[in-house]
Amino acid sequence: MPHPNSCTITVDGQSLTGPADQPLIDFLADHQVELPHICYHTTLGAIQSCDSCWVKADGKLVRGCTVRTRDGLAVDIGGDDAKDARREGLDRIVARHELYCSVCDNNNGDCQVHNAVVQAELPFQRYEYQPKPYEVDSSHPFYRYDPDQCILCGRCVEACQEVQVTGTLSIDWASEHPRVLWDGGRDAGDSSCVSCGHCVTVCPCNALMEKSMLGQAGPLTGMPDAVKRPAIDLIKGLEPTLGYEPIIALSEMDSDWREPDISRTKTVCTYCGVGCSFEMWTRGREILKVQPHPEAPVNGISTCVKGKFGWDFVNAPDRLTQPLIRENDAFREATWEEAYALIARRFREIQNETGPDSLAFVASSKCTCEESYLMQKLSRAVMGTNNIDNCSRYCQSPATTGLFRTMGYGGDSGCEEDLKQAELVLFVGSNTAESHPVMATRLRQAQKHNGQKHVVLDIRRHEMAARADLFLQPTPGTDLVCLNTFARYILDHGLQASDFIAEKVNHFDEFRESLAPFTLEYGESVTGIPAERLAEAARMIAEADTVCAVWAMGVTQHMGGSDTSTAIANLLLLTGNGDRRGTGAYPMRGHNNVQGCSDFGSMPDTFPGYQSVDDEAVRAKFADGWGVPLSGNPGMDNHEMVDAIHEGRLRSLYVIGEDMAVVDANALYVQDAFEKLDFFVVQDIFFSRTCEFADVVLPATPSVEKDGTFVNTERRLQRLYEVMPPLGNARPDWRILTELAQHLGAPWHYQHPSEIMDEAASLTPLFAGASYERLAGWRSLQWPISADGTGTEHLYTGGFHFDDGKARFHPVHWQAPDEQPDDEYDLHVNNGRLLESFHEGNLTARSEGLSQLIPGNFVEVSPTLARERGLVDGTRVRLTSRRGSIELPVVVTDRVTGKQVYVPENATRNLRAINVLTSSDVDRDTNTPAYKEVAAKLEVLEPSGPPALPATNPRYHRARPQDGAQAERKWQRPDYVTPPGSANNPEIV
Repeated sequence: MPHPNSCTITVDGQSLTGPADQPLIDFLADHQVELPHICYHTTLGAIQSCDSCWVKADGKLVRGCTVRTRDGLAVDIGGDDAKDARREGLDRIVARHELYCSVCDNNNGDCQVHNAVVQAELPFQRYEYQPKPYEVDSSHPFYRYDPDQCILCGRCVEACQEVQVTGTLSIDWASEHPRVLWDGGRDAGDSSCVSCGHCVTVCPCNALMEKSMLGQAGPLTGMPDAVKRPAIDLIKGLEPTLGYEPIIALSEMDSDWREPDISRTKTVCTYCGVGCSFEMWTRGREILKVQPHPEAPVNGISTCVKGKFGWDFVNAPDRLTQPLIRENDAFREATWEEAYALIARRFREIQNETGPDSLAFVASSKCTCEESYLMQKLSRAVMGTNNIDNCSRYCQSPATTGLFRTMGYGGDSGCEEDLKQAELVLFVGSNTAESHPVMATRLRQAQKHNGQKHVVLDIRRHEMAARADLFLQPTPGTDLVCLNTFARYILDHGLQASDFIAEKVNHFDEFRESLAPFTLEYGESVTGIPAERLAEAARMIAEADTVCAVWAMGVTQHMGGSDTSTAIANLLLLTGNGDRRGTGAYPMRGHNNVQGCSDFGSMPDTFPGYQSVDDEAVRAKFADGWGVPLSGNPGMDNHEMVDAIHEGRLRSLYVIGEDMAVVDANALYVQDAFEKLDFFVVQDIFFSRTCEFADVVLPATPSVEKDGTFVNTERRLQRLYEVMPPLGNARPDWRILTELAQHLGAPWHYQHPSEIMDEAASLTPLFAGASYERLAGWRSLQWPISADGTGTEHLYTGGFHFDDGKARFHPVHWQAPDEQPDDEYDLHVNNGRLLESFHEGNLTARSEGLSQLIPGNFVEVSPTLARERGLVDGTRVRLTSRRGSIELPVVVTDRVTGKQVYVPENATRNLRAINVLTSSDVDRDTNTPAYKEVAAKLEVLEPSGPPALPATNPRYHRARPQDGAQAERKWQRPDYVTPPGSANNPEIV
C-alpha cells in the first residue's frame, strides 16, 4: 500500500509516484514532464482562463490545472483530443498577443507564452492577430500596461485580489474588447494601486513590464520605435510562410545572447523586518528589476512598493565613495590608510586619557549580522568597553523585555505560518499594512479566505483598522488599560484557560490581584472606549481557539512600552495562547536586521545570543575565544550615551548606518551633544545629517554590495549575496571594521563574512548550527539553531524558556504619560511610517517613483480639527512642542480624530523632522524614547498651498474588491467555445 501522503498515477502509460493531492502541473514538473500552461501559477492556483493545459484525466477532457493527484489517476497528455484542445487554446492566445520575441523585453527564458508555444510545438499562427482599440498605459511610475500584448490570463487580477488583497484590478469580460482595468477603468497611475508589484511579477508575457526593463533587456530591445516597429512587421510578415519554427529558433538564440549579460542574484530586502528575499536582475550596475520567487521562505512572490521598486539609492549620484576627514570646518577626501590611522590614533589617545568607557559604539540594523558581531567585538575586545548599542533601543527593546519577563525569549513566538493559521489576530499599535506590508498581505489573505478575525487597538484608523472585525480607538497612551481590562473581564467571567495556567504558568495569584483596578467602568473612563466594546473584544479573544498578538512602535515607543508589551503577553498566557502552533506573541521588527543586530551582540548588557555581560562564565568564554580580557562594567545604551556626552563623560562616538541626528528623540538636544564630541566617526552610504557633525566619514556599502545574513522578525536567518561590487572606493562594513581593528593592533584576518558567522556560532548556543552552507540559496533557519542545523519554527511547543519550562505572569500597572496636552499645547502628535517611504527617507527619497507618490512630509489632521482651525489640504502650518518647531503642509483625513494629528517620519532636515518635537522621556525599563507621547500647538502659516499628496496617490481612490479573475465570466460569453472546438471570434475571446 502506498504511503497515505503519496500516490502513483499513470501519465501516457508511465507510472509516476509522488505527493498525493498535489496540483498535476506541479507534480509533472517534479518529474520533468512538460505540460504546456500559461495562466496556472504555483502561488495563484488554477485560474482556468488560458485553455492551454487540457488533458484527459480518467478518460474525461479537463483543464490540467484543475486536476490534483490521487492514487490510480490516469492522465493522457499525448492523445489527439488533449493535444487538439491545447492547440486550440494556444491558437487563441497568440491571436491576442503579438509574438515578437527577439525584440521583446521579456524574452529572458521565463515568458510563459513563448515557452508554451515551444512546448506545444505550435507550427504557425492559425488565427490572425488583431490589435485592440486601446493605448498603452504608461501612467504608473513603475510599470506600464500594453493591452495589445495582454492575453487576459487573469494572473495579475488574481494576484491583486487574492494575494495582495488590495482589489484594484479586474477584467471587463462583458466588453466587446476585454482588457485589464484599474479601479474599473482608471489609469494605472491614478488608481488605488499600491505599487506592490504582484501584477508585474506574475504576468506571463510582456503585457505588464517594469519600466526599468523596457529597452534594456537585450541587444535588440533598445532600438527606437521607428526601427523596431518595421522589424516586427517584417518578422510577422514572414510567419505565414516560414511558420513559428525559425522565428522561435531566432528568439531562443536571442535569449541565449542575453543570458551572460544579465545577472540574477538572490538578496534580502533592505527595508522592514519582514525579510522578503528575491532575485535582483542587473546588467553591470544597472538594476533591471526585482523578481520574487515562489521558494522565498517569507514572501514567495510578494513584494511591497519599496522592495520591488525602491532601489534607486544604490546608484544615487551622491553616494559616499571616498573617506572624508574634517579639517578647518570643512571635509576633504582622504585615503583609507589616512582615515584608519587618524581613527586609531584618536581612539587610543582618548582611551589612554580617560579610559575605554569614554568611547562608545552604535551598530546599524541595516548592516548584516556579521557586521553587528564585529562592531560589538571591536567595542569590547579591542577598545575594552561595553558601550555598544543599536537602534533596537528605539523600537524593539520594550517588546523584548516583555517577552523575556513572561515567555523567556526576546523574539517572535512562531512564524508567518502561525499568524496565518490563527483564528484571531489582535493588533495593538501596529500599522502593519504600511510598516510591514507583505506580512499584512498574509493576514488579509487569512481574513478573506479563512475567516480569520481581526481585532485592532489603535488611535489611528489605518488600513488594518478599516478592515478589522472590531476596531477600538483608545485615548493615547492607554493601551495597557485596555489589555488589563480585557484580562479582568475574562477572569470575572471564567473565560480563562484554567488548565493551561495551572500546568504551564507561574505567578497567577499575583497577576489576578494586580487586575483588581481594571473593571469595565475604569477601562471606559481611562480609554474612552465604551464598556460594552471592551467586553466584546475580551470575549472575542477568549472564545477564539488560537490567538496571535501583533504589536509594534505604537506600543513600544511610550514611557510604559515594556509594561504594555508585558500586558499583551500576560493576556496571551491567560487565554492559553502561548505554546501551540497558530498562537503567540509577534512584535513586528522595524528594520531589515534590527533583530539580527541585537541577536549578534550589539547591546550594552549582552554578548551575542543574549548571553549576559555580567555572567563571569559567559565573559570567560568570550575572553578565551577572542584572546583578550573583557570588561564587566555595564555599558551605556544609545540614550544614555547622549546624556553622557552632554555631561562630558563620553568623548568619542562611532556610529554605523544610523542617522541619529534626526531619528533620535529630542533631535536638537542630540545635535547639540554631537557638537560637543572630541572625536566622532560616522560610517554610512550617504552624507547624512549625522555626518555633518563627524570628524571622519567612512563610505560603506548597501546590502546589495556585500555578502552576509539578516534575521527577520520571525527570527529567520537568510543569506544575501553580493549583487554588484562596491561603488567607487566604498567598502563593506565588515571589511572596514576588520581593517580598522588591524590598525588598532588586533589580529583580525577575516576574508569573508562566512568566517565571521562560523566564529559567532562557535560561541553562541542560540545559533550554534548556523552556517553559510545551511543557509545557501533560498534556505533559511529560525533560531534557536541546534548544532546539527535544526531550526525552531515555534519557540514554545516544547515548553517555555525558563528552568522549569513554565511561563510567568508578570503584573504591570498603568501610569499616565508624563507629557499631556494642555491649554497651550493642545494637540497630541502621533507619528510613524508610510508605505512609500522608509524611516527618515535617506534611501526612499532618492527614488524618483517613490517621491512622485510621496513628495515630502506632511501632517494629517482630522476633519473636525480642520473645520475648527480653517485648514484645508495644502495649508502650511507650524507645529510647536515644548522642544522645537517644524513646518508642514496639511492633509485632511479621517485616519485621525479630534485633536490628534499624525506626522510621518519621512524627513531628513530639522524643518520637517518629527523628532524636533519629541522629548527625552523614555520607557521606564529600557530607555526606549517615548516618541508617541508629544503635545504640540498648531499655527497657520499659509492658509492655502499645493496639496501635500498628489491627487494620483492611491489613498484618494477606491478599489473594487472581488473574488479572483472570474474566468467563468469569460466562458459565459456568447462567443466562447470550449476547446477543442474552434473559436467563433478568436481575436476577442
